[in-house]
Amino acid sequence: MPLSEYEQRVLEQMERQLTSDDPRLANTLTQSGHRAVGRYVIASVGVIVGLLLLVFGAAGSIPLLGVLGFVVMFAAVAFAFANPGRHRGRSGPQGVVAGDGSVQQRPAQRRQRAGFMTRLEERWEKRRGEGGR
Repeated sequence: MPLSEYEQRVLEQMERQLTSDDPRLANTLTQSGHRAVGRYVIASVGVIVGLLLLVFGAAGSIPLLGVLGFVVMFAAVAFAFANPGRHRGRSGPQGVVAGDGSVQQRPAQRRQRAGFMTRLEERWEKRRGEGGR
């Protein structure tokens, strides 16, 4: 059953409000929930190999092999649940949606977009203007 025009407008307004109030949550909710099956296959193989190393290390009284098996299992599970292709500085949305639907950048994002040398030059000019050395 399709939504009425009023319901669609209310949902769009709620979406804009959520995006402006908490952009990280809005970004998380709009991402797809499925992950690549290949990651889980690789992680499963890693867990099995780690478990075998752990068992053979315990059965053969080789503690180093057991510890290595545990580390391999732990790394495989961490690999399975890690966020692929995500970098901390780039995970958020590109800006804030204003009331009219336009996207406005935040000041911190404008500063991040500037190059390293540009930021150094700005700092230098600021220090020279303050009477620094």
